[in-house]
Amino acid sequence: MNCIMCGSDGMHQQRRNVPYRSLRGTVLVGVKVWECAECGEQEVVIPAINELDRVLARAVANKPGRLTSDEVRFLRKHLGWSGADFAGHFGVQPETVSRWENGTEMGPQAERLLRVCVTRLEPIDDYLSLERLLNRQTEQETLTKPIRVQHRDNQWELAA
Repeated sequence: MNCIMCGSDGMHQQRRNVPYRSLRGTVLVGVKVWECAECGEQEVVIPAINELDRVLARAVANKPGRLTSDEVRFLRKHLGWSGADFAGHFGVQPETVSRWENGTEMGPQAERLLRVCVTRLEPIDDYLSLERLLNRQTEQETLTKPIRVQHRDNQWELAA
């Protein structure tokens, strides 16, 4: 393997404990690190990063004590929300989210809601569906569109 910085073919692999930059205070134990013998450049190999973030998000959401600002930011990003998305879903101003992520503690109700979102929702990549789900459906739409389900192969599923 060649170094991306100096082009040397002197990269050597080791296993090390390294900090995880996405969540301050987290250490990845025994991950592969390639280091260039020529220039010292290091490349950290993090396998299955989405699964790693899922495990970390659940651990943070279930931890005792208050969430730190870094944890709030990590959980928001894990859910796939921008700061504006987060503010809209929680019924607060974007400035409030910024304060939560920069040192002001969330209120206990907002913190509970964030923890529930992390433990009950999958990370969102379909923003339109999330908007409809959380706050765009009118009562009339709900009343005129019944949910249809069917039992097939010993399980319930939504009907077409």
